[in-house]
Amino acid sequence: MKKNKRVWLIAVPIILILGYLIWDSFSQPTIKDIPGDFTEVAFVRNEQNKGGIIRIYAVTVGDLQNAKFDACADLFPTNDYNSVTRIFFFDKNQPYPTALQLEAPYYDTTAYKAINIVKRSGSK
Repeated sequence: MKKNKRVWLIAVPIILILGYLIWDSFSQPTIKDIPGDFTEVAFVRNEQNKGGIIRIYAVTVGDLQNAKFDACADLFPTNDYNSVTRIFFFDKNQPYPTALQLEAPYYDTTAYKAINIVKRSGSK
């Protein structure tokens, strides 16, 4: 009887901890949860895995008054070793690019106008 009770005293906390870890991993915020009606519309990444990784994102913003650009940019991945993540924000009601390139200026600047640009490098 004591052995059965001891098993439950060990198993229940382990099950609770595993349940919390699973819940926490699936309840992380996304750009849909940040105020501003953000939508990722384009992405490009270089093929380099041994040096600096370059990621370029185009994100549209539907609510310019309440947009939290830094909070949205914090959700995009960054890593060390000279890696750079650039996020270009565009007004959802204006033309925006649906394709990006790795070389500057990254999109056709004559046709599209970014309302905000955030650059992140390294991990926090």
